[in-house]
Amino acid sequence: MNQTAGRKWDFFVLIALFLMALTACGGGEGGGGGDEGGGKGGPAHDIWRTISTDVPSARRWHTAVWTGSQMIVWGGYDGVNYFNTGGRYDPSTDTWTSTSTAGAPSARYWHTAVWSGSQMIVWGGYDGADFCNTGGRYDPSTDSWQPTSTAGAPAARAVHTAVWTGSQMIVWGGVYYPGGYTFYYYNTGGRYNPSTNTWTPTSTPGAPTARGWHTAVWTGTQMIVWGGFDGAGLKTGSRYTP
Repeated sequence: MNQTAGRKWDFFVLIALFLMALTACGGGEGGGGGDEGGGKGGPAHDIWRTISTDVPSARRWHTAVWTGSQMIVWGGYDGVNYFNTGGRYDPSTDTWTSTSTAGAPSARYWHTAVWSGSQMIVWGGYDGADFCNTGGRYDPSTDSWQPTSTAGAPAARAVHTAVWTGSQMIVWGGVYYPGGYTFYYYNTGGRYNPSTNTWTPTSTPGAPTARGWHTAVWTGTQMIVWGGFDGAGLKTGSRYTP
């Protein structure tokens, strides 16, 4: 496993800095983009419309994917509680439907989620006690979960990235914090195939330096990684061809 020991930072100081950045940008409770608020753009006009707040409960650091007809929100944290709950939002009816918790991954935040075309795949994150290398596949047509395999999965981490290639989810980078004052930043990852429930490691030769809080996109043929944090801000990246 290729991992780089981070600089000595207090974990909670880092979270505090992150929250300050969110506040400066107008996020968090009570801001213009608060937990309970939301909007949907009009189909032909530059306007916003408030959406229903029936479910789920207020939270942050959750994930959301678009299925083609619904937004699925899952996981997150409200400052006290970690969630393994979520909801499916239908903008055509302005209604929410709760996601099942039977078989769902453990409650967490700083995880990733991608839409495969038929399932939402959740992986990684932090559950309040430990970092995770677990995940789940959620099928909205049956409101059911199946676990992702841990055999050959990347090491537990959070604030990584995930993209969907059309047949695989690629997870890369992220942070692991075992306690004390040392962070471990990763430049490793894995390709997850939901049809076989198997993992294949991503190569490390030529990979960007280890980092978390970066971004990644899928071009149709390559994953492009850029930026992030390894104790300092980064302006480097790379293109990965699976």
